[in-house]
Amino acid sequence: MIDKKKIFLIVGLGLIGGSYARGLKKQGYTVYAIDQNQQSLDYALQEKIIDAGAVWEPDLLAQADYVIFALYPLTMVEWIKQYQSYLKPGAMITDTSGVKCHIVDAVQENLRADLEFIGSHPMAGKEVSGVQYSDENIFLPANYIVTPTDKNTKKGILFAIELAQILQFYHIAILSPQRHDEMIGFVSQLTHAIAVSLMNCNDTPNLEEYTGDSFRDLTRIAKINEKMWSELFLLNKENLVREIDDFAGALQDLKEKLIQEDVPGLQDLFKESTERRARFDKK
Repeated sequence: MIDKKKIFLIVGLGLIGGSYARGLKKQGYTVYAIDQNQQSLDYALQEKIIDAGAVWEPDLLAQADYVIFALYPLTMVEWIKQYQSYLKPGAMITDTSGVKCHIVDAVQENLRADLEFIGSHPMAGKEVSGVQYSDENIFLPANYIVTPTDKNTKKGILFAIELAQILQFYHIAILSPQRHDEMIGFVSQLTHAIAVSLMNCNDTPNLEEYTGDSFRDLTRIAKINEKMWSELFLLNKENLVREIDDFAGALQDLKEKLIQEDVPGLQDLFKESTERRARFDKK
């Protein structure tokens, strides 16, 4: 396991960055942070979520053994290009980005030879933002995906896996960046696209007064960060468009069975969905 004497630096102290910080501090690690919002840093210091923090402090970069980026993907790419010269030789870097193709390659192609970047993705979150909502417990039921390339070492992959273990993720998987983005296009991005579309397809006044829990559950993720998710959707456009087409086809199939009053066909769809959904229930 990662030596407790090693120092972590988190760049981007929002919900996910703050939750990483809480989880690492809980396990006895020293955690520094850099964030553009001084109020977030002040809150994190006051609550002892981090040991030190600054809007900009090169010395924090120079001391860090491990750097975790919790920034928008394109912002992270530019940040690393601009400031990697301040990082300690041999520092290990990872991220929390929801897309990997184009991002991992862009970082690795421009990275100093004495640094290593290993992509990773915590499949966790809330419908709120900010370090004040951070909570290390969001990782306990969540999956974590490591996305190595041929530029990663065994040491780098092990670091990402051990980080997930320290944070107590429910399950750890290893996928190529390409396979990751294919899967994310379905299990994450399509679900957000459906939730957003469902909320936008009907503007009946006072609808919230009549709805039940099924609608609330299905649209929970429609409370969405418009800047981040626009970026994620566009970076994974081809995969997401394909998934939207497949979903539209499945919905059309259900519609046709409904129009034709095909009771056995509808029941088969319901049975199959019930059986598949059961696989997602955690034991």
